[in-house]
Amino acid sequence: MSTHEARLKALREQLRADRLDGFVVPLTDEHMSEYVGSYAQRLAWLTGFQGSAGAAVVLPEDAAIFTDGRYTLQVRDQVDGAFWSYQSVPETSVADWLKAHAPDGGRIGYDPWLHTRDWVGKARAALADRGAELVAVARNPIDAVWAERPAPSPARLEPHPDALAGKSSAAKRQEMADWLKAEGAEAAVLSALDSIAWTFNVRGRDVEHTPVALSFALVHDDGTADLFVEPEKLGDDVRQHLGNGVRVHDRAAFEGHLRALAGQTVAADPERAVAAIFDALDAAGAKVIARRDPAVLPKAIKNAVEIAGHKAAQARDGAALARFLHWLSVEAPKGGVDELSAAAKLQSFREAAGDLRDTSFDTISGAGPNGAIVHYRVTEATNRPLEMDSLYLVDSGGQYPDGTTDVTRTVAIGTPSAEMRDRFTRVLKGNIAIDTALFPAGTRGTQLDSFARQYLWQAGLDYAHGTGHGVGSFLSVHEGPQRISPAGSSQAGGDEPLRPGMILSNEPGYYKTGAWGIRIENLVLVVEREVEGAEKKLLGFETLTFAPIDRALIEPGLLTPAERAWLDAYHARVLEIVGPLLDGEARAWLDAACAPLEAA
Repeated sequence: MSTHEARLKALREQLRADRLDGFVVPLTDEHMSEYVGSYAQRLAWLTGFQGSAGAAVVLPEDAAIFTDGRYTLQVRDQVDGAFWSYQSVPETSVADWLKAHAPDGGRIGYDPWLHTRDWVGKARAALADRGAELVAVARNPIDAVWAERPAPSPARLEPHPDALAGKSSAAKRQEMADWLKAEGAEAAVLSALDSIAWTFNVRGRDVEHTPVALSFALVHDDGTADLFVEPEKLGDDVRQHLGNGVRVHDRAAFEGHLRALAGQTVAADPERAVAAIFDALDAAGAKVIARRDPAVLPKAIKNAVEIAGHKAAQARDGAALARFLHWLSVEAPKGGVDELSAAAKLQSFREAAGDLRDTSFDTISGAGPNGAIVHYRVTEATNRPLEMDSLYLVDSGGQYPDGTTDVTRTVAIGTPSAEMRDRFTRVLKGNIAIDTALFPAGTRGTQLDSFARQYLWQAGLDYAHGTGHGVGSFLSVHEGPQRISPAGSSQAGGDEPLRPGMILSNEPGYYKTGAWGIRIENLVLVVEREVEGAEKKLLGFETLTFAPIDRALIEPGLLTPAERAWLDAYHARVLEIVGPLLDGEARAWLDAACAPLEAA
C-alpha cells in the first residue's frame, strides 16, 4: 500500500470513529492564507498535491481533489487517480460535488478554522438538498492521524523599520480608528497574516517565501490594538517597536478574547476571517458587521517610500537574473544543466546580489514539457536536463527588505522552431499591450485581461490562468485585492478598480501540453497618465522589472513598428538600470542581448 493510500485509509477510519460520513480538506490555514506553514499542509500530506490552491473531499467510497486550470497537469502527476477523481474549478465546486455525491442523510465534517462563513452557508445549503448535514469539528481528523505533524514555527518576529514602511504603525492604526468610527464600529478583526504584518510594521519567518508571523489582532477605535502571538516569538526589540498602544496576548487567547466582546460592534472580513471567528463573535453577543479588512486597500496602494524601495530591489534582482541568463547562455549548450542545477544557480546569483531574505515562491524551473505545467515545482523525480533546440521557462522572485520581486523569462536553448517563435511573439505582443494600456480611472482588471490574450485568440489559442496578480512590499507575492483576470474566473479580485500605487504582474503565456511552455512576466505599477485633451482621469502602467527578453524567440514580422519601438526602448532601460551593476563577460552579454531588434 502506497503512503498516500495508507493515509486516505487512516483518515476514513478516523471519520468512522468520529461518526462522520465525509470531510472537506482545503489548502489553507486559520488565516485563509495561500501559502501556509508546514503544520497546515494537510492537503499535501493527504494527497501528495504540492500546488498552492486546491481542496479535497473524502467520503466513505469516493474521494475528489479540486484544482483550477493552473494545476490541470500537475495534479495528475502528483495525485493518484486510482484513489482520487480530478475536479476542475470553476466548472465545479466542492459544494456542487457534495450535492451530487454526499450520502443521503450523511454527516459531512469541516474545520470551522479553515473555511469562510460564506463557504459554510453554500455547502450547508447544497447538502440540505440531500438531507445531509454539515458538521463543524472540534478537532481536525487529519491532525488525529498525522503522527509526525510539524509544530507551528517558533521563529521570532522582526521589526520592519518605518524607513522602509514609509508610515508608522501608529499612523496606520489611527487611520483604521477613523475608519471604524465612520463605520460605527468599535473594533476590527485582523486575521490575514500579511495585513497584520503591514499594520504593525513587523515581519516574520513562519511561512516559507512570505515574511509573516502566525498571529491575530484586534484594532480599536481609539487607535490601540491587541496582538495575539506566542510570547516566546517576541524579543525586546519588537516589544519596543510595537509601543504602548499595542497590548500583547498569547495567540491561544484570541478566541476567548472574541467571546469577551459582548455588546460591541465589530467589523470582520467575510473573505479573510474564518467561520470560527464569526461563530465566536455571534456567541459573545457582539454585533458583527461584514466589512473588508481595513488593511487590504492601503497595503495594496504603495506609498512613495515603498515604491522607491521596490525599484531598488528590482535593480538588484534584475542584475542577478541577468548574470544567470548569461551563465545559462554559456553552460546550457554544453549539456549538463538541469532544472534543479539551474534553479540553484539562479538562487546563488540572488544571494550574491545582497540582502536576499528568501525566494518569494518556489522557483518554477521548467525544461521542455515541464514548462507547460503552469505552476511546476521541480523535484528529484521530475528533474529534466535542458536539451538543445528546446525551451526553458524560469519563473522566480526574491524577498528583500525593500521589496518583493516576481519575474518570468522563457529562453531558447539552441535553435527554436517557427512555432515556438510565433507563440512567443504573440505572448510578447500581449505583454506589451498590457504595459502600454491607457484606461480611465475606475477600470477593473477584468476589463484589461483580454488585451493580453487577443493575439493568441487570433490563432485559436489561450492560457488557463489570470494575466496579473497584486504584489506586496516585502510581503505576499500574491496580494489582493487587485488582479488582471477574466470575469468569472476562480481567481478573485479582477473586479477591484485599479488605483495609482498598486503593483501587479503582467504575465501572459502559452502552454503546449507535453512539449513546452512560454510566459513573459514583468511587474508594473499603476500610475496617472497625462494625455492632451483627455476628458477623463487616465491611468497606465510603469514597468518595474528589467531583464532581457530573448530575441532569438521573437518573430520580428509579427511586431508592429510601435511594438518594435517598445521592445528597443525596454532593452535600453534594462541597460540603463541593470548595466551598471554588471561587468566583464556578463556586461558584454547584456549589451548584445539588449541591442536594438534591427541588429538581430
